[in-house]
Amino acid sequence: MRTILRNTALSATLLAALGLVSAASAQQATMAEHADIKAMCGDKPASVALVDGFGGATWFKTAAAEFRDEMSKCANVERITYLDANGSAQAYNSHINSLVAQGYDIIVAFTHFGDASIPAFRSAKRAGVTVVPYFTQLSGTVGQDYDAIVYQDPIAVGGKWADWLAESLGGEGNVFFLGGPPGAASSERFMEGFSTRLANYPGMKLLENQYIVTNWNPVDTQQAIAALIAKHPRIDGIASDYGVTTQPAINAFKQAGLPVPAQATLASSNELNCLFLKDQEAGNGWKYLSLDGTTTLVRFAARRAMSIFQGTENNEPGGVVSYTYADSEAGIMPECVPELPPDADLSGQLSAQALIDLLK
Repeated sequence: MRTILRNTALSATLLAALGLVSAASAQQATMAEHADIKAMCGDKPASVALVDGFGGATWFKTAAAEFRDEMSKCANVERITYLDANGSAQAYNSHINSLVAQGYDIIVAFTHFGDASIPAFRSAKRAGVTVVPYFTQLSGTVGQDYDAIVYQDPIAVGGKWADWLAESLGGEGNVFFLGGPPGAASSERFMEGFSTRLANYPGMKLLENQYIVTNWNPVDTQQAIAALIAKHPRIDGIASDYGVTTQPAINAFKQAGLPVPAQATLASSNELNCLFLKDQEAGNGWKYLSLDGTTTLVRFAARRAMSIFQGTENNEPGGVVSYTYADSEAGIMPECVPELPPDADLSGQLSAQALIDLLK
């Protein structure tokens, strides 16, 4: 199994759930490096479960497969169960309660409903279940409301976009940031990290002080970009917190007969990366950075939960950052697999063939 990762497509449903905040400590793990869970498996038999708030999208299917693969490395895991709430907070809580009643030892849960799920987590923990929510940092208390939490750091990601755009544009350029729907907590935090770091570069101008609302929708994105092209005569770079909004942004510039600005994104897709490679080969390449690996965050949560349940050691921090999956300026090329769906994620620990089998 690979230890260096490879790209991610997050659904808008997923991204809307990300009320992400910065890591409390400077120490962070990276989604490109994973500890060996075998050292954490212990001896006690374990029944484990993963609960999703909405599991229908390709990203969630891939993350669930990552979870199963990680837990299967422990020979003493007797049951691996996956439950999908299909967007219902009530069903989500019901799934957690049902797992407790069935005697499951470990519950890992995607933080789809944010702090609203803390009472369900707390109840499960009090019943003796090891509970580890993952993806979004919550306001609950570790040791009281859940055993641990594993989350992505948006401030660090926003800073990486700013650094890369400044460097790739020679320290001078006009840029803006594409976010999700109005008030999206994740987009606000990404914007915070992006704008704060961008202030370190006097030659870099942030064209809009707030993130551009796209609703994480290609149609809305393309309309927003068309308006920005009309408003700003010079646009040199764009940051985006979702690869699905990066592609229509590129299309808007092409349709306007303009050069494609430098693109810094998160959670790219198979379709976006195929487009990048196609344009590169045709001699119409554009500057491109993508930070990925998010489907593997569930592996960090799986290892944390197992180590807590077994009483074994796990030194990985709770805050995790994406790794550089594509960087045109550093010669890091993404993968394109035509046999996979457009929104497939190639940045995780699963092989391309495993993804083909999973998503066919």
